[in-house]
Amino acid sequence: MPLPIPARLTANCTTPERREWLRRLPDMLRDLELRWSFVAHAPFDGPEVSCAWVAPVALATGDSAVLKLGMPHFEGEHEIEGLCFWAGNPTVRVLDSDVEFGAMLLERCEPGTPLRALAEPEQDVVIAGLLRRLWRDPSTLHPFRPLSTLLRFWSDETQTREASWPDVGLVRAGLHLFKELAGTAPAQVLLATDLHAGNVLRSRREPWLVIDPKPFVGDPAFDVTQHLFNCSERLLADPTATIRRIADLTGLDWQRIRVWTFACAASEPRGNWSEDSIMLARAIAP
Repeated sequence: MPLPIPARLTANCTTPERREWLRRLPDMLRDLELRWSFVAHAPFDGPEVSCAWVAPVALATGDSAVLKLGMPHFEGEHEIEGLCFWAGNPTVRVLDSDVEFGAMLLERCEPGTPLRALAEPEQDVVIAGLLRRLWRDPSTLHPFRPLSTLLRFWSDETQTREASWPDVGLVRAGLHLFKELAGTAPAQVLLATDLHAGNVLRSRREPWLVIDPKPFVGDPAFDVTQHLFNCSERLLADPTATIRRIADLTGLDWQRIRVWTFACAASEPRGNWSEDSIMLARAIAP
């Protein structure tokens, strides 16, 4: 039987490197089934499954786990190392891994209900609590890249799409702030960089566990932006109150969060700049 591949994952495998990874995926899966003694079931599918092949597996012990095979992906390059660093506090635990394959055998979250099931104000409290636990000094000996590396990658991508910028002044202001903010961070901690309610699941070991981190070292104020953007209607309706709330819950400077949110709304790379992004950027422009 052909290996089932989620449609969004296939759509993301457009580069030669990713197409080759997709071609090798069935062989990697067979190799891992033998080495790690599991039987894989049908992969998870849905809007969150776009950068990895992820499936529930039955282990030889009778326990359940999750296999994740990540496609070549700049932002997620150190996911394995990040999960091992956090060691289940407050993330899913790594049971086994293969860095060459980008493969992880992970603790399964059960019942696995996403945090999106809760109302956004309740999400705020959970996200803030998880972020405060994630933000730790990784010490001097670590593989993680600085946040400035991610921001340069984004800036380069945005600049290649200059012809589609909807407001040149806003985009250039955001690009300038990417450089300025990365160099003036009041603290340097390990960030998840993509923590939102779709990447937090209900579990038995703890009420909520983080999945799918994309670790970089940098300013914690940056790390709340993904949650804010996933509360887009509330953020657009009252950006100041929404940003102040998450600042109060995390103990961060709300003005710094506001400037990070502006920079991302104005200058993050995207196929098209939506009217909502531009409206938000104009509403909170420094």
